[in-house]
Amino acid sequence: MPLVIGVRFKPATKTYYFDPAGLKDELQVGDYVVVETARARELGRVVNPPKEVPQAEVVNPLKPVIRKATSADLANAEHYATLEADALQRCRQKVVETGLPAKLIRAEYNMDGSHLTFYFTSEQRIDFRDLVRDLARMFHTRIELRQVGVRDEAKLIHGIGPCGRELCCATHLCEFMPVSIKMAKLQGLPLSPMEISGACGRLLCCLTYENAYYLEVQEKMPRAGDLISTADGEGRVTGHNAVKETVHVALESGITIEVPLDQVLSTRRPEPGPPHPQEQRQNPPSRPSPSGKDKPLPDEPGGQGQDR
Repeated sequence: MPLVIGVRFKPATKTYYFDPAGLKDELQVGDYVVVETARARELGRVVNPPKEVPQAEVVNPLKPVIRKATSADLANAEHYATLEADALQRCRQKVVETGLPAKLIRAEYNMDGSHLTFYFTSEQRIDFRDLVRDLARMFHTRIELRQVGVRDEAKLIHGIGPCGRELCCATHLCEFMPVSIKMAKLQGLPLSPMEISGACGRLLCCLTYENAYYLEVQEKMPRAGDLISTADGEGRVTGHNAVKETVHVALESGITIEVPLDQVLSTRRPEPGPPHPQEQRQNPPSRPSPSGKDKPLPDEPGGQGQDR
């Protein structure tokens, strides 16, 4: 099995494997290293110590670690990072002049300034070959324009989510996971886009965090409408609380009680017939949004990612 180290170029981004190239005894987690990538030489940080991994996990060819970063490498990278805001502004002006339908969101130099990447979003494909030539003459370096999706845009810009905290994708989510509207339904959340959408306008990434737990609890819970026996008598299931692992039961006396799942004595399916008058939907009704757009959001695939 090949020996690799894991390197990350930005916080909360994908980890890439590199060949330690004889430096395995010198490198530790947290060290900065200079590595060769498909774009150029870049400065990264070791997040996984040297280890052997299956060949299937390695993308061939495995690129080497050039050296452990020096203080000069760190100072050089910091210098070019200070130029990114000005480069972004100048590129935005050029985009306006050319009339291209693109929204520039970030500029990023590599460690020695030999490669400058501009990230942008657009609703259509753009022929920006003339723009690249103009930018190359302007900055005297190799230029790359990279189109990203709305989820990657939120990750690059950073921001505050509806929960009041920094965006998960900008702080700790290294890769986007597929998010489904079924997850919101399973967790009993309102299906209004205003309430289950993130800053990017897509389904909240945090819907995936507890989905496995809800799936596990759902397997154990009786369905709405099932007849169950409890210490207080027999009744019909009208709903449940997955977090508390309790069942809402409408007794024959007309009283509704909340019963812990482990206190349900028996469960049976009702015979076919008209629905019970006290039976209710497990999911609450969606609340109309101010814009009047109450259609559920489509299933959200994973993000595009930023490959090196």
